[in-house]
Amino acid sequence: MTPFVTKPFARTAATALLRLLGVAGSVLVAAFALFAALAAAPGDPATRLAGTHASERTLEAIRHRLGLDQPLPVRFWDWLTGLCHGDLGTSLTYRQSVSSLIGPRVGDTLLLVGYAAVLILLFGLALGIWAALSRRTGTVITALTGVGLAVPSFVAASALVALLAVKVHWFPALGGGGPALGDRLQHLTLPALTLALSSAAYLAQMTKAAVREEADREHVETARSRALPGRRILRRHILRNAMIPISTAAGLTVGGLIAADVVVEQAFGLNGLGATLVAAVAQKDTPVVQAVGLLMVVVFIVVNAATDALQAALDPRIRAVSSR
Repeated sequence: MTPFVTKPFARTAATALLRLLGVAGSVLVAAFALFAALAAAPGDPATRLAGTHASERTLEAIRHRLGLDQPLPVRFWDWLTGLCHGDLGTSLTYRQSVSSLIGPRVGDTLLLVGYAAVLILLFGLALGIWAALSRRTGTVITALTGVGLAVPSFVAASALVALLAVKVHWFPALGGGGPALGDRLQHLTLPALTLALSSAAYLAQMTKAAVREEADREHVETARSRALPGRRILRRHILRNAMIPISTAAGLTVGGLIAADVVVEQAFGLNGLGATLVAAVAQKDTPVVQAVGLLMVVVFIVVNAATDALQAALDPRIRAVSSR
């Protein structure tokens, strides 16, 4: 019986290994593209460090110390090997290691993105399912989500601050709060709502379309004709199949939050990765831009890989194709 037991396990392990290699390859390609793009950008880091009046000899010495006189593949390999050892380089502006600069800011950004992701999944799925099953309120929800999709983030931020911070004083308008989790969540509520608004509206519309499509299928009509309970039909025959396109939309939406976070942090005065990236771009601090940009890419790729794994768990057909 051993071959019959080990063969499916071996296929599963091989599939997981291939997916892991695919994620690693995607991260490597994205890292090289980011490194090459920043290397081709105008501006000289040596001049940035020494000033515009430095002699050419001084500039050449700085370029040699930074490895800028090496070919691009060599420079990328040095950066990549340093990255594997936890060395993200040195900030040209603050003259400190990039890891110590962005390390304290990672937690704030991840907490904000996680908070927004919970709001997106909660409201997006609930409103989408409600709109799909209730013909009476479905039109109203569709109109509201359409407005949510159309409102830019900076407009939503201004409206939420004016209503919930200035008028009713429910939440603070600026800052990330103190070390206590409750205080931090209170300060991050308005930024999280701003970050989640358009994404929750998009997920609600995708959920509505997917649930309605599944609700009109023949096997659902057969289940209704057999007088099965409505909750059982919804759970086992509608949502189970609708979750495949819904999970795709949710994965893309949540994965993109790390990039959308840049605008929201600027609007609410948060000192996270988004604000750090904007400042680094303005100051042409290439090592910081490389590190923050790569972290954003890694988060997006990992979230999408997790979405693919979830789809394979939901649909046996995807598992069968992946294991071949």
